Amino acid sequence: MVKVLLAAVAALLLAAPAGAARRSQPALLLQMNHVRAEYGLAPLTLDRHLEEAARSHSREMLAGGVFQHGDFPTRMAQFGVAGHVAGENLAWGTGSRGSAPGIVLAWLASPEHRANLLRPGFRRVGIGDLVGSFQGYAGAHVVTADFAG
Repeated sequence: MVKVLLAAVAALLLAAPAGAARRSQPALLLQMNHVRAEYGLAPLTLDRHLEEAARSHSREMLAGGVFQHGDFPTRMAQFGVAGHVAGENLAWGTGSRGSAPGIVLAWLASPEHRANLLRPGFRRVGIGDLVGSFQGYAGAHVVTADFAG
């Protein structure tokens, strides 16, 4: 019985379309690209190296209860991020302030974050959006968005 079940699972995996293993785009990326489209900008695409760097940084902030950029250039080098221009946006919040629209609205209200989000030269992004207890708030989203050209 177990062999039959394993064979059936293997057959399903082999028969799945090539794109089926891909994750759907995160809500935050969709919201970011919606805003970029409103300004006539090209969409951001997910980059594996940037994503690993962003997740690592969000994980560190969440674990340490700190909210800071840290050593951004070293982190980019550590994760093999290529490109001649890079930037980073951070956010954290609960409830609607931790939602994708809430985070993007906060970034748009800050000149520095807005500049990163709407920079035409940025084409790739990595997003680390982790949820946990942060600075006394349960269910907080701690977000790092790392951009590169």
